Amino acid sequence: MADVIAGLRSILVKLAPTPHTGGPRKPREGTKQQQVLAMLRRPEGATVAQVAEVTGWQTHTVRGFFAGLKKNGIEVGVLGRARQVGPDKAGAQGSYTIYRPAEAG
Repeated sequence: MADVIAGLRSILVKLAPTPHTGGPRKPREGTKQQQVLAMLRRPEGATVAQVAEVTGWQTHTVRGFFAGLKKNGIEVGVLGRARQVGPDKAGAQGSYTIYRPAEAG
């Protein structure tokens, strides 16, 4: 009986995943997060609508992503606001805000 248990243990040890002992993981290339950060770091910044169009995310997801960046130490600030209210304007739906990381500008 002890031989059977020892045999099973040796099999389980071989199947168990090895712990990650290296340094910090290398970030994946070409992710949506990297695309968004690149857009935000442009001199002209990016709007929620632009980020949503590129990533395919809903606008509330983009805003949530911006909020999540703060947890990683990247604060997203307002670069400018464009109000499209008044005659010959698109109204509140045409207004937008341009965002940029506070660290970059």
